Amino acid sequence: MIDLTESQKADYFRRSFTAVDGLWFMLVEERFGFEAALERDEAVWKVLPKIQARSIKAMMNLGAGLHDLAKAIRARLAMEGFEYEMKVHENGFDVIISKCPWHDLMVKSGREELSERVSEIICRTENSVWASEFHEEGAGEIEFQRAERICKGRERCIWHFSYINKKIINKV
Repeated sequence: MIDLTESQKADYFRRSFTAVDGLWFMLVEERFGFEAALERDEAVWKVLPKIQARSIKAMMNLGAGLHDLAKAIRARLAMEGFEYEMKVHENGFDVIISKCPWHDLMVKSGREELSERVSEIICRTENSVWASEFHEEGAGEIEFQRAERICKGRERCIWHFSYINKKIINKV
């Protein structure tokens, strides 16, 4: 029998996940340089979010569309340790992030100056892939955009998710 709470188990796996992400990046960077490591990291983050989104969809019994994407994003951000709020608007929803654990790790490891460059590629790629996994037939593609970024010295990140060229009727 394991004498750990479910919260402790989740924390263990969250820490392992973030540690392995940073560790493999630094080892590739050490051997091949920063740009090569970032290029490979982008390749990983074109695939991993597909796996994550499909897992969350199955676990939460979600379908397609912005409404279910919002539910999945809430779950993902909570599990990864983000502090955020979500605001619904006429054409989709915004996520306002006040604490980003990935940026915090970059700062803690003394690599804050690289956070913006990594975010430029990885954050955009990851969230665009999540959006694509919730494409709703007949409703158009879901677009991901950023307005503000903590890694660029702002107080918060603002993510926009919306249908491309289509107003939605149902609420998120």
